[in-house]
Amino acid sequence: MNILTVEHLTKTYGEKVLFQDASFGMDENDKIGVIGVNGTGKSTFLKVIAGLTQADSGKVAINRDVRVTFLAQNPEFAPDISVLRGVFQGGGSELQVVSAYMEAEEALEQEPGDAARQAELARLSQEMDRLQTWTLVSEAKSVLSKLGITDFAQNMGSLSGGQRKRVALASALILPSELLIMDEPTNHIDNDSVAWLEMYLQKRRGALLLITHDRYFLDRVCNVMLELDHGRLFRYEANYSRFLELKSEREEREAASEQKRQNLLRTELAWIRRGAKARSTKQKARIERFEQLQAAKPEYKSDSLDISVASTRLGRKILEIDGLRKSIEGRLLIGELTYTAVPGDRVGIVGPNGSGKSTLLNMIAGQIEPDGGEIVLGQTVKLGYFTQEHQEMDSQQRVIEYIKEEAEVVTTADGSRITAAQMLERFLFSPDMQWTPIGKLSGGEKRRLYLLRVLMGSPNVLLLDEPTNDLDIQTLTVLEAYLDEFPGAVFVVSHDRYFLDRTVDKIMAFEGDGVVAVHVGDYSDYEERMQASGGGKGDAGGQTASDSRKQGNDRASQSDGGAPTPSGSRDPGRGEKMKFSYNEQREYETIDATIEAAELRLATISEEMESAASDAVRLQELMQQQQEAEAELERLMERWTYLNELAEKIEAQRNA
Repeated sequence: MNILTVEHLTKTYGEKVLFQDASFGMDENDKIGVIGVNGTGKSTFLKVIAGLTQADSGKVAINRDVRVTFLAQNPEFAPDISVLRGVFQGGGSELQVVSAYMEAEEALEQEPGDAARQAELARLSQEMDRLQTWTLVSEAKSVLSKLGITDFAQNMGSLSGGQRKRVALASALILPSELLIMDEPTNHIDNDSVAWLEMYLQKRRGALLLITHDRYFLDRVCNVMLELDHGRLFRYEANYSRFLELKSEREEREAASEQKRQNLLRTELAWIRRGAKARSTKQKARIERFEQLQAAKPEYKSDSLDISVASTRLGRKILEIDGLRKSIEGRLLIGELTYTAVPGDRVGIVGPNGSGKSTLLNMIAGQIEPDGGEIVLGQTVKLGYFTQEHQEMDSQQRVIEYIKEEAEVVTTADGSRITAAQMLERFLFSPDMQWTPIGKLSGGEKRRLYLLRVLMGSPNVLLLDEPTNDLDIQTLTVLEAYLDEFPGAVFVVSHDRYFLDRTVDKIMAFEGDGVVAVHVGDYSDYEERMQASGGGKGDAGGQTASDSRKQGNDRASQSDGGAPTPSGSRDPGRGEKMKFSYNEQREYETIDATIEAAELRLATISEEMESAASDAVRLQELMQQQQEAEAELERLMERWTYLNELAEKIEAQRNA
């Protein structure tokens, strides 16, 4: 059933066209992700659809039986109400009745003998019976707990921006609606909460329209992608992975069309230059053709963000943490943390909200003093700290002035010298935008500008606190590529599982009661290890023997002509009777055990790497052993695939 139709929607902001002639339809089972570069108008697009902002032209038609719930990126609450009442503030009639009942109940506690309040409470109780909303309170508490908020009586005014966002998220989830619209729901919630929300939305009945930069989230939750690109709207019936393929195909078609236009233009231009005789009707037509081709140049050019800022030289001593301890308001966050950074370190810092991740970065940056222990930075260390907040931004200051405060000229990775204005253009700030006051930028554009300022300082140690919040996917992709080549050390706090998998090779996990443990591997490795230790499945090496067999079977089933024949193996010709050689028969009978031994060795190395996480020299040795063990396991798996395929062919020939 169609629940929503958008026709020819157009919206401008000053001289900038956010979207033009945008049209699409939405069915009851659609789960749509909206993506695009920061500043393209994604949030405005959602607000127009939700009826919170007016478009310049076009219309949005929503089925009259469809209830719409909207989660804003920066929700606002009355500061003097409790968290639990905040969940029910500003919702539909169901939530408003619950909120009024809770308000009357709180007032009656203050004045128990007030007859008027008792009568009002009784009336609201009957109304809650009629609307069947009594279960909403327990559901709200359950969802809040899943999102990391357990003090339901706390005033909203005392919460951080991230905590307020989680209260708003709980409100959006418990309210019954046929269309749920969400702007950046994964911002400011920890990894466990993101995983829970992902599963919740996968199972939720009803349509979903959301903006997020979490690529795993898009891939697993959404079945349709809407891309805003230079004012145009493109629809892809796909999840995020398939969208990337379809987008690439579209851009290739557009590039081929533009190449054809350029070739025709050159041909016509050569004819014009030879001297066209305008009095001929045929020649007039050719001149008109030339003018049409010239006017048909593409209005949209795919922008390309370029991060190529060089870093300063880094000595052997980088960062030493020895016996670090920190408590806040009597709660132990870090107890006896010891860690020595090595060149090329890529450390992801994870844990529940409020566990102390940002506090650790602030202590490394010298902004907070530890309670005990010490942090020693090397003499050549130049920190670049990308914080969650950019409070130092003056909304009246112009974009280029903000960057020039850090550096007017910078040396890039290839040795060239680039001015602040040129670097801004590389970061997708046009010459006109460079003289725009910062206050007029979108939230994502401010984050991108702040990132450029951090990198303009040519740091050799990067501290990144939630870098994926409000940065678009294109910027994140280029940042990931930059970190691949960055020669210094990186410490990153993030709830974005994709970003962590893409950029880190160690996880520093806040596990509660002051325990901060270092694990070797990316986030998926860490998550798998935690699940295995909690459920008693798998092993420290991650992959079990049965998993390896399955992968081998998958490779064999996907092969057209069998696995590549290893050196020394036979590939019988047509008509020849197939059989194992003596050595192959022995290998076929023992290869399962050989693979299990190889997997066990890999698991043992992984366990040793866990223990040696703070010993840089030993860790380097183990990493080399791990690479060799992985290569040997891959060779054995290829051999296993070949031998099993050959066994199947022999059996098939025998039964023919």
